[in-house]
Amino acid sequence: AVPSPPRTPVPTGARRQVTAGQLRERGNALFQAGDHAAALTAYTQALSLCDAETERAVLHRNRAACYLKLEDYAKAEADASKAIEADGRDVKALFRRSQALQKLGRLDQAVSDLQRCVSLEPKNKAFQEALRTLGSSMHEKMKTMSCTDSKVEQMFQILLDPEEKDADKKQKAAQNLIVLAREEAGAEKIFQSDGVRLLTQLLDTAKADLMLAALRTLVGLCSGHRSRTMAILAELGAPRLSAVLGVEHEQVSLAACNLLHVMFDSLKEGLQKDFRGKEDAVVLDSSKDLKLLIKHLLELLALEGASAHGRDNALNLLIKVVPRKSPKEMNNSMSLWVIDQGLKKILEVGSTVCGTPGSLPVTENSRMSASVLLSKLYDDLKCDAERENFHHLCEDYVRSWFEGHELAGKLRAIQMVSCLLQGPSDAGNRVLELEGIMDSVLSLCASVCEAHQLVAVEALIHAADKAKRASFITANGVSLLKEIYKHSERDSIRIRALVGLCKLGSAGGTDFSMKQFAEGSTMKLAKQCRKWLCNEAIDAGTRRWAVEGLAYLTFDADVKEEFVEDKAAMQAMFHLAKSEDRSVLYAVASTLVNCTNSYDHEEPDPQMLELAKYAKQHIPEQHPKDKPDFVKRRVRKLLTAGVVSALACMVKSENPALTNSCRELISRVFLALVEEAEDRGGVVAQGGGKALIPLSLEGTEVGQTKAAQALAKITITSNPEMAFPGERIYEVVRPLVSLLHLQRTGLENFEGLMALTNLAGISERLRQKILKEKAVPMIEGYMFEEHELIRLAATECMCNMAMSKEVQELFLAEGSDRLKLMVLYSGEEDEKLRRAASGTLAMLTALHPPICKRIPQVTVHWLEILQALLLSPSMELQHRGAVVVMNMMVAEREVAEQLIASEMLEILSVLAKDKDKP
Repeated sequence: AVPSPPRTPVPTGARRQVTAGQLRERGNALFQAGDHAAALTAYTQALSLCDAETERAVLHRNRAACYLKLEDYAKAEADASKAIEADGRDVKALFRRSQALQKLGRLDQAVSDLQRCVSLEPKNKAFQEALRTLGSSMHEKMKTMSCTDSKVEQMFQILLDPEEKDADKKQKAAQNLIVLAREEAGAEKIFQSDGVRLLTQLLDTAKADLMLAALRTLVGLCSGHRSRTMAILAELGAPRLSAVLGVEHEQVSLAACNLLHVMFDSLKEGLQKDFRGKEDAVVLDSSKDLKLLIKHLLELLALEGASAHGRDNALNLLIKVVPRKSPKEMNNSMSLWVIDQGLKKILEVGSTVCGTPGSLPVTENSRMSASVLLSKLYDDLKCDAERENFHHLCEDYVRSWFEGHELAGKLRAIQMVSCLLQGPSDAGNRVLELEGIMDSVLSLCASVCEAHQLVAVEALIHAADKAKRASFITANGVSLLKEIYKHSERDSIRIRALVGLCKLGSAGGTDFSMKQFAEGSTMKLAKQCRKWLCNEAIDAGTRRWAVEGLAYLTFDADVKEEFVEDKAAMQAMFHLAKSEDRSVLYAVASTLVNCTNSYDHEEPDPQMLELAKYAKQHIPEQHPKDKPDFVKRRVRKLLTAGVVSALACMVKSENPALTNSCRELISRVFLALVEEAEDRGGVVAQGGGKALIPLSLEGTEVGQTKAAQALAKITITSNPEMAFPGERIYEVVRPLVSLLHLQRTGLENFEGLMALTNLAGISERLRQKILKEKAVPMIEGYMFEEHELIRLAATECMCNMAMSKEVQELFLAEGSDRLKLMVLYSGEEDEKLRRAASGTLAMLTALHPPICKRIPQVTVHWLEILQALLLSPSMELQHRGAVVVMNMMVAEREVAEQLIASEMLEILSVLAKDKDKP
């Protein structure tokens, strides 16, 4: 079923230099060392040089072992089959094929191969045990399948029977169906038993409980199974799924959103769970299905009959499935297609003015979601021509409303400008420069109609974010905003005008000498923001703007100090962060970054400062209240007020408002909160450790690194098993390994190594996880680091990793200096480094005796290093030295003779009589 890879052409010169046999030996050594990908390459190259059938069979068998380790089971099966074709009695190939078939779910074929192995080698206990285990799992599967048949039929009968009035019975049947669909055998049984048609009938009942049961069952059927997903989509139809997404019932809409997300994942990646037999030869093209689903989602956005939360769910889905996950992926055709087919429909949501005749139903999160989607699409563009097309489409849309629809059209156009400025700001700035837009914004700010004034003031605030516009607005809009703030009778307008003033007033950022307003004005504005924030009589949407104001005003250290003293204001902000209005997340995170001083700030070069003074250039100044002692006190007050639970709640949000830049701000705050070791336990207890894991795996590179560093700090000083209970501890490994990459700072490398040392000392499963993340070569690299603390941390980490069999084997690998380095480090002057290196030697010689024989071969100084350990004033070093010598004595007679022939016997005799060191 799987085509064999093409033979790699080898230049004739290379044929003379390297033989197939040498490449096979190299592959064997790499496999033993745990580098399975490199071993696979060596075996593949050997195949291209080899014509002998028996030799090729061995190479195919070896490649099968590599593919098993790399979890590519289809290729493992194919290679093992080629080896078996050459020699049907090759038990290793048969066993490897049975392992691959087992993983591919073809248990009957796996049993057949194992039975053949047992008949060829009846005394092999490993084959007997494998056959027994597989037989019992086959029996369980058959039992489950036969039992499932009648259950499925029975559950559908109960759910579809109009005469059935027992609600509990129906609920139980629905729950059983959902649980059954989560298991592969159950999902396949439902699918084969005409389940999709019956589930469609449940959807068409329009009863919320039955629709939920159907949608959740369909999730199980589609998860990770492309062919089944395509069949289900063909039966249900994209229009039906889109219609269910747009229903008024919020839970049903959310369940439909979840189903569509699973379908997208299966269509894009799929096949992890597919039972792949002969159908493997058929290439399933799901791109048409993907586009069909996306087309219907785009149509839903502009559909007047769709519910507001249905529209939000459609936007959220598009954000997750359309843009590329990584810039490394070359194909951005899906984003280009969506811009071409549906940009206007996304702009329809972004330009909606609530309360105007004919406006689409939207929630408080809809416009923010539209902004995020527009931003993601714009960021996914690869060249100037693509970006220029995006700009033209946005400009044409804004002009179409601005020029032909009088006041209502101007409001839509201005609302669209706000949406773009919050998303792809380059596009927003371009639209802002269209003739008449800015003048209309300023004139509508003075409107007597509250709705009109709200739209215009918000646009002015978003425009003030951009440095290019801030100076224009300072000249033209400040007096207008002050007038609105002082004289408007409506809090909703005044609070927005105040935010505009806050933004303009904070243009100097943290630079104490660059304040825009008169002394004391910033404090008055901040006080008013806190007052509105705490006023629960005002709606949450308006109070959100008070947090926006504080996000800008807290650049000022006096404002930070007053804010952390106001416990009611802090708790009101945390309460908002936990509310359903997720558009407040960025403002909350920004305020907390300012209060904890967790933004990037580099110390200026003293020579450059002198030059700047000489040239009469502006020099940034730090506020006296931004010094470390003040920051530490502010962090403590935020912790006491409950900042960690608010941040944990923000991270749980599935809303598009939790953008990558917002995640980065939250990561920065967490890192500041765990700076002091005594605060870390409290952060973990309130859910900080759990929240940091997703932050360290997704987001901007800076954000992921900050979160990983916070995890490292927690792992270093806390008991990792308490801080990250259960399976969570294994999720921490990857972020910690990311701190070892060369582009990270020395401090991040050091903390990553320290944290991994703690994890490696806990269990073999954790050590295996660290090995799987390819951390060992990086740890070894840092053992050569010039910085003594990093070198020490790497050696200590290797000491704990040496408890793994795979790592012990690495010390015996041909051409490796690993063992030599450990012996030499045991003789270094730095006592801590000696302790770590000699501890590793003690562990290696005890767990892997062949190493004892190798020690005298790696360096001529081995004896004097061991003697120096035994004669050391440090009892810990003496103990390690004694353990190493004892292990070497026991392991190899020749080595024992060398030890006894030296002064070692005399030293040991003296130490044996020392009663103070039992």
